[in-house]
Amino acid sequence: MTALKITLEVVIVVLSCLLTLLILMHKGKGGGLSDMFGGGLTQNAGTSGVAEKNLNRWTVIIALLWVAVAIGLDLMTKFNLG
Repeated sequence: MTALKITLEVVIVVLSCLLTLLILMHKGKGGGLSDMFGGGLTQNAGTSGVAEKNLNRWTVIIALLWVAVAIGLDLMTKFNLG
């Protein structure tokens, strides 16, 4: 394996973990199983503060980076570059 391919594989693992954490940090929108067990008492569920907007931006950015690295790894594999 080339150093670039190993680096991209490490990057995609780190991005995957980071993306998972960012998704888990999002506020629930309700209507799921949490409402069934008393979790539906949240207030201001429709509003989104600055922190939530920034969390959304970071989640989208990390997801786009993850997709780009995944495509890069696929192209490297397809054309035997690594």
